[in-house]
Amino acid sequence: MPAGLFPFMKLQGIFPALTTCFDESGEIHKEKLAVNIRKLNQIALAGYTVCGSTGESPLMSFNEKLDVLSCVAGLASNGKTLIAGVGQESVRETVRLVNMASEIGYHVGLALTPYYYKSQAQCPDTQKLYFRAIADESKLPILIYNMPRVTGYDVPVDVVAELSHHPNIIGMKDSSGNVEKLKETAGAVKAGFQILSGSGMTFCDALYAGAVGAILAIANAVPYACVTVWEAFRMRQEEAARDWQQRLLSGAKLVPGVHGIPGLKHLMDIKGYYGGRPRLPLMPSPPEARAEIERAFDGINS
Repeated sequence: MPAGLFPFMKLQGIFPALTTCFDESGEIHKEKLAVNIRKLNQIALAGYTVCGSTGESPLMSFNEKLDVLSCVAGLASNGKTLIAGVGQESVRETVRLVNMASEIGYHVGLALTPYYYKSQAQCPDTQKLYFRAIADESKLPILIYNMPRVTGYDVPVDVVAELSHHPNIIGMKDSSGNVEKLKETAGAVKAGFQILSGSGMTFCDALYAGAVGAILAIANAVPYACVTVWEAFRMRQEEAARDWQQRLLSGAKLVPGVHGIPGLKHLMDIKGYYGGRPRLPLMPSPPEARAEIERAFDGINS
């Protein structure tokens, strides 16, 4: 389907940024991934984001990403929107992955801002060229992925506003946690451009600032709590929404921010999901980190 002719894709609600399950030898553990997805299918989640940063995608081969994308697509229940993490440093490889994700059954491609060659990547013109070139060739609508903690680059408001006019760039995942900037961006983009928060600490505030939903790492382990914030927001119960965000706050500061993917996987293990080991060179959380995580999430149902 030519770019710009996609039916409108509504991205409201909570999307877990799925972890990837590995066995003790570091191989993808499809059986455990299936267990997680079947549990998550029972919850009122909008869909799943697969092979993003939470999924340890930088540590996976191209074919492994396709394998995980296929596995989740085959397990997701009807009505779940599937977002594929497709960002590669080159336009060519990003287009190849997003178009293969389209064939697998995904609905949206999520592309991280390129960052490796910083002297060029951290330039607005480079970012605009990258996303336009992808969107021109992609068989899926594209989300910009802004994650300055990893990339060292925070996409300027005017760049997002300009890219929002491309007919095949439909929104952005903003993991900066900067709610004021998100609000400014929401006011600057083309009508219909959808912003999703990627911050477990500020996603409630982001919803009131103009976000339409959230893609969250902590939703792997405490999806009910995340959905509760969304439902309270949707029902215009602001006090309840902010109360639940406050309950999540101390834990969301730790996972994945302080203790990373290993900490998130430990949280999943204690909340009844399969977290398991991260892939090397990431190491399991030490005992003191595990204890801190357990205290922070005590009393929060999975």
